[in-house]
Amino acid sequence: MTEPASSPTQLWRYVQDDDPSAFTLIVETPNGPCVRRIPPALPLPSGVDHGSGAEAAAHTAAATWGMPDFVLQQADYATKGSGRRELGDRLLLSGRRGAVVQVKARTITPKPDSQEVAWIQKVAAKAMSQAKGTVRQLRMKPADMVNGRGRTLQVDGNAFEWITVFLLDHPQVPKGTQVASESIGMPAIALTRRDWDFLFDQLRSTTAVLDYLFRAAAEKPVPLGEEPARFYELAAADAAAPPKDIDTELVGPGGALFSTPRLPQAPAGSDGTHAHLMIRIMLEDVAASFLRDSVAEEDRFTVLSDFDRLPVAARAEWGHLLLDMLRDVPEVPEEHCKWRIRRFLEEDGTHQLIVGAATRFDPIVQAAFSAYVQLRHHEVTERTGMAEEVSTLGVLLTPRHDGVRPWDTSAVRVQGDLSLSEEEIRVYSEAWNRTAEDVEVSVSG
Repeated sequence: MTEPASSPTQLWRYVQDDDPSAFTLIVETPNGPCVRRIPPALPLPSGVDHGSGAEAAAHTAAATWGMPDFVLQQADYATKGSGRRELGDRLLLSGRRGAVVQVKARTITPKPDSQEVAWIQKVAAKAMSQAKGTVRQLRMKPADMVNGRGRTLQVDGNAFEWITVFLLDHPQVPKGTQVASESIGMPAIALTRRDWDFLFDQLRSTTAVLDYLFRAAAEKPVPLGEEPARFYELAAADAAAPPKDIDTELVGPGGALFSTPRLPQAPAGSDGTHAHLMIRIMLEDVAASFLRDSVAEEDRFTVLSDFDRLPVAARAEWGHLLLDMLRDVPEVPEEHCKWRIRRFLEEDGTHQLIVGAATRFDPIVQAAFSAYVQLRHHEVTERTGMAEEVSTLGVLLTPRHDGVRPWDTSAVRVQGDLSLSEEEIRVYSEAWNRTAEDVEVSVSG
């Protein structure tokens, strides 16, 4: 190993491994040093040229650690004037945020550092200009894009807030290389492919990665390859930030309140269990079985995006809870039904996630859960006064006993003013407002 490098403020330092493509990062936090080995980027696929291989590897990282439904590439050509313009960029989409990802690879032996820096600046400027052009084209005319499952989603550029991502695949970026910060009229960030893989491996959530990219782009640029250090500095700041005041009137009656920082210092799934995978499995259930081919891909995308908003720092605890729920709900007399429910409400009250477990699944249970979701949605819209901006997603787990799979997953989503009658509100309230529940409120660090 080489001698450690450090930040000017001594918040972090790293030690270069014998492998030049990996290093060990040590970040000073209020709870002591946080040590994280940053591995090399995923290997390039065989049988393809370097440039295409780098694009495919970046796509694989995002689809494997995130969700393949959120990684898209060109499905067709878009007409522009009398000619045709290929939308060749990779897109990363979730909710109302999108990233245009431009991957550039150094395919020849690197030249002296000064020449390499000049080449990087040149290709970065070109990449960001191309990405801006892609956004402009998508805003002029929606285009069909294919996601990682081979499903087609029509992307209207006006429906998303965009960021451009310059992604560099380079055998050894000259130390301290910082991409020139030129305004292109939209957020932009430069990363190495190792940085990109680190973010997805750390967070295991496309929504969380997109949120981080927007947050980091608003900060001062850092040298290429130092994104993990910036991540841990921001995560340490989140952990040290005092809790924000929570409007308990917003969530209404319920049990204990919880809050979590947006950026976790520990990698997703680092608690030594596989509990965090419960959320991924449920996402896969929704993607693969809940919404069939008869449902529009836009609706599937919306449901998955809403579910993926669950903060990374909460997922292991939710996974443990959900497993406990599934074990607990069958323990009732025959013909009875037991419910366990957890709610997550974002800080501004616009997105609510409800996950529950019930003893069995039948039309009565299905109707009861739908009523619960509608009631909680109505209550939040009444308290916030933002009916049109609020959406609620409910996901219900019910155990199976046939050995085919351990549980079934069903879901219901509502948005806007439901126009419930007074009688419906009365009946739903009588049925559901007599029980305690857990409510988790999202708090940004």
